[in-house]
Amino acid sequence: MALNTTSLPKFQAILIFGDSILDTGNNNYIKTIFQANYRPYGRDLNDGVPTGRFCNGKLIPDMLASALRIKDTVPPYLDPNLTDNDLITGVNFASASAGFDERTSLFTRSIPIPKQIEYFKEYITRLEGIVGKEKAMHIISGALIIMDGGTNDFLFNIYDIPMRRLQFTARQYIDFILFKVENSIKELYDLGVRSLIVAGLVPIGFAPVQRLARYVDPFMLKYSSDEQNKHSVIYNEKLVNLLIKLQQSHPASKFVYADINLEIVDMFTNPQKYGFEEIMNACCNTLTYKPRVSCDPETPPCEDPSKYLFWDRIHPTSTAYEYLANSMIHNVLPKFLH
Repeated sequence: MALNTTSLPKFQAILIFGDSILDTGNNNYIKTIFQANYRPYGRDLNDGVPTGRFCNGKLIPDMLASALRIKDTVPPYLDPNLTDNDLITGVNFASASAGFDERTSLFTRSIPIPKQIEYFKEYITRLEGIVGKEKAMHIISGALIIMDGGTNDFLFNIYDIPMRRLQFTARQYIDFILFKVENSIKELYDLGVRSLIVAGLVPIGFAPVQRLARYVDPFMLKYSSDEQNKHSVIYNEKLVNLLIKLQQSHPASKFVYADINLEIVDMFTNPQKYGFEEIMNACCNTLTYKPRVSCDPETPPCEDPSKYLFWDRIHPTSTAYEYLANSMIHNVLPKFLH
């Protein structure tokens, strides 16, 4: 599927913050059980050598960077072999299983988004050492920043593992996370960021792992898949209002919402439109009954991932990501032209 790249804005670099939807391999370099550094992950990229992407191929950051003619892939910031050009054209700070809530990472051992921003500060210092302070600030102000998050916060604090369920209802937790989102955006702005895409919460209840969890985890009885999807909609509506408010108070910036929730809902309800033949089960880890989220290395994946919405029990296939990226190219990126 070819991506339409006509009439796109120009950016000097691309910088990524978030979770496994965007992580291109940072978790390879930290001590966490949430890693994708083994086969069959990456089977359709890099000659099948796993890169740490929770997918069979490229992720949205790679696709957008390529469409914007910045680079073909976005390297993880923790990669010890980064070149000067890698840093100048942008890196990825996202960490699989991370969120805005630091408590999420107490369980997952991932890099919470506040810590990712600390790494961003370190990155700025490294960039200044390469191009000088003035040019570094020019690169950052002229970069496209993409941020997502929230899914793991709800999974590990409200839904699957109720670490904060005694403290918050699901709707109260929405406001708690959005407060952290607001602080993160303000901090990025203070560091020089001017062009930011914030992705909405995905429809969590559609993920195979959540539908399976209803049968194997009694905690899941608290919130059904429909309720989880409803929470995502409420979160996203409030996120849109938050971005409007922040845009008004930061007129020199551009904060744009990316509605990946609506796109995934459409893929789930109208799979034939996208060529998907299987939406209930994942391409990998479907032949064994295990409460695993990630691919089982001992179980062969499906033959054709392009016919599947989900690669593993929570992450979409690269084909699904292509549709999401193409939607962002058509509906999100043009907003930076105005």
